[in-house]
Amino acid sequence: MSQDNKISTSTPPSGAGGIVIINYGAGNIQSIMFAIERLGYKAVLSNDPAEIKAADKVIFPGVGEASSAMKMLLASGLDALIPTLTQPVLGICLGMQLMCNKTEEGNTQGLGIFDVDVLKFSNKVKVPQMGWNTIYNLKSDLFKDISEDEYMYLVHSFYAPDCVESIATTNYEQEYASALQKNNFYGTQFHPEKSGDVGEKILGNFLQL
Repeated sequence: MSQDNKISTSTPPSGAGGIVIINYGAGNIQSIMFAIERLGYKAVLSNDPAEIKAADKVIFPGVGEASSAMKMLLASGLDALIPTLTQPVLGICLGMQLMCNKTEEGNTQGLGIFDVDVLKFSNKVKVPQMGWNTIYNLKSDLFKDISEDEYMYLVHSFYAPDCVESIATTNYEQEYASALQKNNFYGTQFHPEKSGDVGEKILGNFLQL
């Protein structure tokens, strides 16, 4: 990664671009920030629409319960903002699920970016799926130089079925989409920031898009 391609490691002022992590009360933000710093970048937390719109890259995190998270997005107006963004946007875990049409978790309407409904795993398997599982059928520059069947870290009870927007597949009870892409919007069900060197490479690929 050349120094010319790196975003300044100083915190960018409002409106100066850089990497913005949407701050709406979701968990896992610190681990994402640390992973970005290990890659040599600096991210800022923000719920300011102007700062989010001006960012070079936007990360939409999520750990928690869908209906509560969506209520926080609605209260801040970010539900209307996120689908209008034109720069690369990465939803992680619940963030990806909230970018779908709707989710069975709390019967929650999503942002409608990805044209798929999020379903719950059946009681035939241990729920949540927690731990390491492989990703395959890799597509898109998000997985540049990533091998098939690498292991990623996942913690989730709900999943997006395989669909036309799937760019990675995982099998747990059945095959499902462990990553999605539509235009400038990307989503990973797995946590790249918790998935070791390969996960950080995926995160770095996103920051280089």
